[in-house]
Amino acid sequence: MSAQDDLFAGQRAERRQTAAPLAARMRPTNLDEVVGQRHLLGPDAAFRSVVDSGRLVSMILWGPPGTGKTTLARLVASSGRARFEQLSAVSAGVKDVREVLAGASQRLEDSGARTVLFLDEIHRFTKSQQDALLPGVEDGIVILIGATTENPFFEVNSPLISRSTIFRTEPLSEQEVAELVKRAHEDGMRGLGGEPTITEDAVEALAERVGGDARLALTALEVAAAIAVGRAEPIEVDTVAEALQRRVIRYDKGGDRHYDVISAFIKSMRGSDVDASLYWLHTMLNAGEDPKFVARRMIIFASEDVGLADPSALGVAVDAFRALEVIGLPEASFALTQAVIHLAAAPKSNSVKEAIGRTVAAVEGSTTAPVPPHLRSAAYEGERDLGIGVGYRYPHDDPRGVIAQQYLPEGVRADRLYVPRRHGAEKETAERVRVVDDVLGKPPRQ
Repeated sequence: MSAQDDLFAGQRAERRQTAAPLAARMRPTNLDEVVGQRHLLGPDAAFRSVVDSGRLVSMILWGPPGTGKTTLARLVASSGRARFEQLSAVSAGVKDVREVLAGASQRLEDSGARTVLFLDEIHRFTKSQQDALLPGVEDGIVILIGATTENPFFEVNSPLISRSTIFRTEPLSEQEVAELVKRAHEDGMRGLGGEPTITEDAVEALAERVGGDARLALTALEVAAAIAVGRAEPIEVDTVAEALQRRVIRYDKGGDRHYDVISAFIKSMRGSDVDASLYWLHTMLNAGEDPKFVARRMIIFASEDVGLADPSALGVAVDAFRALEVIGLPEASFALTQAVIHLAAAPKSNSVKEAIGRTVAAVEGSTTAPVPPHLRSAAYEGERDLGIGVGYRYPHDDPRGVIAQQYLPEGVRADRLYVPRRHGAEKETAERVRVVDDVLGKPPRQ
């Protein structure tokens, strides 16, 4: 290549860099420029050790959007002086993978140069598409770095998992996002060069509203800067709000965040924290979660965690579900909110859940236990002559409404499957059960 060709190539690269979005221009060129992910980049962290050593290994980077997965992949390739090839599982297919593998194989044979294949959104590849990667990864033709927002243990084939090291990226803290925003704003070569000016409140508002997503923060900063320049004013809180259009709720109905938030919702209600329960409820509703999914979980919770401590809780949860079916959102949010307050504030008892566990164990341990003869149905003529249905005593004939007789199969010890709690209304249930147990001659339930 001539000196003139070098000049033209440099000019083209400069023009591409200038035209690139702010988030791309500010992409770190070394590990020291990376903001956040201290658990990966600390001096003793495994990921840092891999990069610093220059010894390339296949890996899967798992984490939310905007947490630096692509950047880290590029830095891994750079550390090993490897060719960086990038594919997106959204648009690429097996043909594209095979072309990369062929090029990598030829490169390895010609010069010994390694190739890093960065496959973005690897979870979107089908099983057969993922299988196409295996020979190249297993033979060392390519170093695979997959990026995914989904749990790879569910979405990535086991053979690829076993050949890869999994590193998880985390959302940036508000302080880290603020640092990144200030750096991009002040950088004179790649960033905004300090123009237009930005208020500290605007930086804080941007950091607080992007949910730890670095790419979103820089994209919003670039939009806010364009708005501010057009108005000949600094970037302020209102400018940031306009750039973002709405508060971003980090939520993925099909991913880990979905399970994490519903888990936080259930655990907050179980812990009787009304405020936290409401927060997670409306996080889900505002993010577009299926409200019937939420309402069904509330019905389960009403029996599993409130149970007999407040027998009305189940009815409240079912009524909220019916209200949702009848009127839908947004109006049904009132009924759902009312039900969540009731469930969170209610006394708690898991005696129903524990009774199920004990009962299932007792049933599985006595599958051949016969029904006692006096409890059997004597529906046909002549059965009573065989002792079927004979000896049963009718409880209503006793003034107490209870008669001591055998109800369990012979030899089955299941006298204390239900152990009542002394919370809320279940105290009354416990006392009624105690009275009956005395008549039936059962031991105390503890």
